[in-house]
Amino acid sequence: MRRTVTRLLAMTALGLPLILPATPATAAPPAPARQLADVIPAPVETRPDAHGTFQISPRTVIRTTPGSVAAWQVGRQLAETLRPATGYPLPVLPVRSTPLPEIALLIGGADARVGQQGYQLDVTRRGVTIRANTPAGLFAGTQSLRQLLPADIESPRRQRTTWTVPGGRIVDYPRFAYRGAMLDLARHFHTVDEITAYVDLLSQYKINYLHLHLTDDQGWRIQIDSWPRLTTVGGGPGTGVDGVGPGYLTKADYKAVVAYAAARHITIIPEIDMPGHTNAAQSTYPELNCDGVAPPPRTDIAVGYSSLCINDERTYRFVEDVIRELAAITPGPFLHIGGDEAHATSDEDYRTFMQRVLPLVAKYGKRAYGWNEIMQADPPTDAVAQFWGTGTTNTDLAEAAARGNKVIMSPANKAYLDMKYDRNTRLGLSWAAYIEVSDAYGWDPATRVTGVGENAILGVEAPLWSETLRTLDDIEHMAFPRLPAIAELGWSTAASHDWESFRTRLGEQAPRWRLQQVDFYPSPQVPWR
Repeated sequence: MRRTVTRLLAMTALGLPLILPATPATAAPPAPARQLADVIPAPVETRPDAHGTFQISPRTVIRTTPGSVAAWQVGRQLAETLRPATGYPLPVLPVRSTPLPEIALLIGGADARVGQQGYQLDVTRRGVTIRANTPAGLFAGTQSLRQLLPADIESPRRQRTTWTVPGGRIVDYPRFAYRGAMLDLARHFHTVDEITAYVDLLSQYKINYLHLHLTDDQGWRIQIDSWPRLTTVGGGPGTGVDGVGPGYLTKADYKAVVAYAAARHITIIPEIDMPGHTNAAQSTYPELNCDGVAPPPRTDIAVGYSSLCINDERTYRFVEDVIRELAAITPGPFLHIGGDEAHATSDEDYRTFMQRVLPLVAKYGKRAYGWNEIMQADPPTDAVAQFWGTGTTNTDLAEAAARGNKVIMSPANKAYLDMKYDRNTRLGLSWAAYIEVSDAYGWDPATRVTGVGENAILGVEAPLWSETLRTLDDIEHMAFPRLPAIAELGWSTAASHDWESFRTRLGEQAPRWRLQQVDFYPSPQVPWR
């Protein structure tokens, strides 16, 4: 990189032309097809300027803040995104200025409102400038820029000769700090390649957390050295729903996923579900059962029948081993301990278990996170509850919010991406609801549960359970187009919430998804282009 920068700067200083393909001097940029307000999630503020259209050309460079490796990395990612379709070199230069048309990615100098995750994007005839306070904000800005370009930018083959960006300014920042998605690896294992492909799609819509459901009754999907048969047996052949979803992540695999996601400013949250949803572990290690007898493996989709032995110290040695090893390879702040549907555990035992386990999460430097049932145990106020119910009242959750606990909203009848779109959907379940795109979009996280208002909401998450999923195509078909709806709820202001605007902007995503080979559901509610 240094040699490239030195050569380019030297040529510029000497007044020599850069050795880049020429652009005809008489070529005028055509009117842009895209508008600043076309972005998903909807930006906070847009100020169009019809006279400020910028055309990316063979001479365009990407300039980044000098001395900021993180800004240069965002620039490199942008260049790698744009080069295949444009065919342009788009060198990434960490310099203070150039005389060339440029896309500038700069740390600092943005509108004061953008905070730690937002950005300011300015487009003039001379170039594009994205300013942010953090690399995460810069990255978010580049994803908006990507959507402002013609859809052909998603093609690995050059589709056109002009690449225009509409003029004006976007000032943008999220409503909620947490915008998440969840992928269930336990009911059916999904490979590293499938997970990272999903990460790529999530990052385009400013999702910043990916919650991996790593264990359940049907399979154990993460290597734990202290209990080695959890993966080879609990995640081995014959595991998963119908016995067709075997596999697991080694620690090296998991670290690779964490690093890949982090490069796209997505934090991985691991989940070990307990004290219920534990049959995969209990059928592998008999000593995790009160009677010392291993139950048979389960490959059905029933819930609520399993429970760790609450009054046995071996249970807590097991739990601590798992938490310790998982925390050691998880740089993010959260560790999800599950806690849902523990029907085989009495209320008293459930409370006893959580009061033993929650301090273990803190002991290994993580913040406890669990399904909303954990609030029954009066956890510390730094514990986060994930609401998955279908109703609009929950006394335990409201009381926890009043104490200061934060809440992630994932109502199953609005945000569960594994629910069928309608009765004819080939995949998914329907126990919570049929969820069309308008249903996924048509709710407000801050008014969903009585007593859990805006100040108590950390964010939103869209879980995708895998009882019926097998392939990446299956994941895509259930997540798209509903995932962008949840992303907009998490990022955009409540005042901007508008179904007609959203369905129109969503329809404009279709050419991009086709070029990306995303197997999306063509909802009849959306005017697909």
